[in-house]
Amino acid sequence: MDPSAPRIERHPAEPVAGARFSVVIPTWNNLAYLKLCLQSVRKNSAVPHDVVVHVNDGSDGTREWVRQQGLAHTWSERNAGVCWGINAAASLARTPFVVYLNDDMYVCPGWDVALWAAVEAVGHGRFFLSATMIEAGEQNRAAYAGHDFGRTVATFREDALLAAVSRLSRPDWSGASWPPNIVSRELWELVGGYSVEFSPGHSSDYDFSMKLWRAGVREFRGVAASKAYHFGKVSTSRLRSGEGRGLFARKWGIPASWFYRAVLRMGEEYRGPLPEMETLPGYGWARLKARRYFLLP
Repeated sequence: MDPSAPRIERHPAEPVAGARFSVVIPTWNNLAYLKLCLQSVRKNSAVPHDVVVHVNDGSDGTREWVRQQGLAHTWSERNAGVCWGINAAASLARTPFVVYLNDDMYVCPGWDVALWAAVEAVGHGRFFLSATMIEAGEQNRAAYAGHDFGRTVATFREDALLAAVSRLSRPDWSGASWPPNIVSRELWELVGGYSVEFSPGHSSDYDFSMKLWRAGVREFRGVAASKAYHFGKVSTSRLRSGEGRGLFARKWGIPASWFYRAVLRMGEEYRGPLPEMETLPGYGWARLKARRYFLLP
């Protein structure tokens, strides 16, 4: 995909009174999923939020529907990818906090209450927090895995999910990175959002977390009480995998996999702010591996 800057139109809307979060949602011809996602935000949020959608292409009727809803939105005629799309939407954010939410997610009751409680508990702005996804698959140890409430909008069992969600319990976990996630708008602007050289988006999550790390963030926490059902790969399955991990290694000098596993401790039980990367066992090996496998100087 061409990583060059697409032409993006910006369409602000009237501010939402009392909004706590700016919820940015990139979407690419997934109108049925977007409708369900926004329905969940409206239905299951305890307080108002300011929603901004980036519409990639929108030839399935998404652009017209977003306009009819009176939503703040940005639009690119072609698929600009996740990075350009999130950044464009975030440029219209008006609250002190930016939440990144994918269009194939359904937020559950109390999602925002739990995130806000975690923000307040941190007590400062140098944090990166994630809600916890509920997924049908078994492999994601940072999720409530193995809970299938439907693989598509057509097969989604909303009532069953809502009946079961209060019974899902686990400790908070380390390594917040994936959406739904929240960061202060000040920190978002400091690191420049998501790096567009990773367009259309492969490994951009890794890179954004590393940029926050370099900006001094050590509080990477997954909030177990904030839950969102994830259908999974509705858009990314249409794209060929990029070479994002190689780009990450060349940019930062370590493999992305080691950063997630050893530094962020992805999916492990949360035990507080993370230690410095350079003090970790295997740091030198990780740099050597990056040079060997990704042809670094």
